[in-house]
Amino acid sequence: METVAPLKEIIDVIKDSGGDAFKLCYQCGLCDTVCPWNRVRAFSMRKIIREATFGLTEIEIEEMWRCTTCGNCPRQCPRGVEIIEAGVSLRRIATEYGVFPAPVSPIRGVSASLLGKGNPLSEDREKRADWTEGLSVETFSEGMEILYFPGCYLCYDPRLKKVARATANILNKAGVDFGILGPKENCCGESIRKTGDEELFKRLARENIKTFIDNGVSKILVSSPHCYHTFQNEYPEFRVNFKVVHISQYLFELINEGRLELTGEYGKIVTYHDPCYLGRHNGIYDEPREVLKMIPGLELNEMADSLEESLCCGGGGGRIWMETVKGERFSDLRIEQAVGVGAEVLVTSCPYCITHFEESRLSLDDSEATEIKDITEILQQVI
Repeated sequence: METVAPLKEIIDVIKDSGGDAFKLCYQCGLCDTVCPWNRVRAFSMRKIIREATFGLTEIEIEEMWRCTTCGNCPRQCPRGVEIIEAGVSLRRIATEYGVFPAPVSPIRGVSASLLGKGNPLSEDREKRADWTEGLSVETFSEGMEILYFPGCYLCYDPRLKKVARATANILNKAGVDFGILGPKENCCGESIRKTGDEELFKRLARENIKTFIDNGVSKILVSSPHCYHTFQNEYPEFRVNFKVVHISQYLFELINEGRLELTGEYGKIVTYHDPCYLGRHNGIYDEPREVLKMIPGLELNEMADSLEESLCCGGGGGRIWMETVKGERFSDLRIEQAVGVGAEVLVTSCPYCITHFEESRLSLDDSEATEIKDITEILQQVI
């Protein structure tokens, strides 16, 4: 039996998400035409918004949890409807009722892990800095140039630890005075907020903010676009403003300032994937491309659906924790696009994208034909 959210709750959501967020929609359907889900199956955000307008949203339906918050639909909306905010608000109702349909049941475990261990992967907080073993990485102290905040996946995931280590090696090579806070850090909270757990997000955010202030942090370097978006755009809700820079921006800065010299060659054909939360949400398109163009021997070919029209990997909106069945993975389509432009290497700068692309790469007839790399892993080879 599907649960219909009470009309009063829907009205409250409408107010919370910007007043006329739902009323502005005049059902033109442009959101549906650009939604990546409609490349792999039928999906209608327009329908969800229409039902919410009349308080008819069923909070147990799987469809409400499909949105990856990629940012493509609000970019196209002629009425300025806050589509992502509206969808997340509906998820907040489901969270308050404790309603999590079977396909997204892992969220319960993720929430418990975030609450108890500060990360979504059920890993020990004390091991958050283990990725630094054998490297020259210090604990951050006040007065250092920059705090490096790797994010949860780079601290714990075996594949993504390589990205954190590459980043540390580059920073050391450039003579950057940086440190990490390791076990003192929490998850930034972006993804759990997008699943509707506002209270848990606020708890994680407040604890991080206190830690940053107590340790004298003013400038934060991040590897994840999701961390970037949260620190840059959402933590100011708590009346704090840290200077935040994404690694792709910082690499461009280090090279231009002459602090990082590219001495080697990378003689491969490369294509670059724009992560949603780096590109569409925050407008960072040029710096990663400029860094790649500076690398001797590298040939950069653009895929279809690049820049503002980049195809989502499928990991945003908390979908990184949810199972997507074979045949419905956006990342499979993206790998095909990379192969289609002759790329030997698909490069990006987001842990969620790398995770999904690595999984999709294994579905290729020749899984060794295309490598998946973070931009730091390539740069590490030429400095």
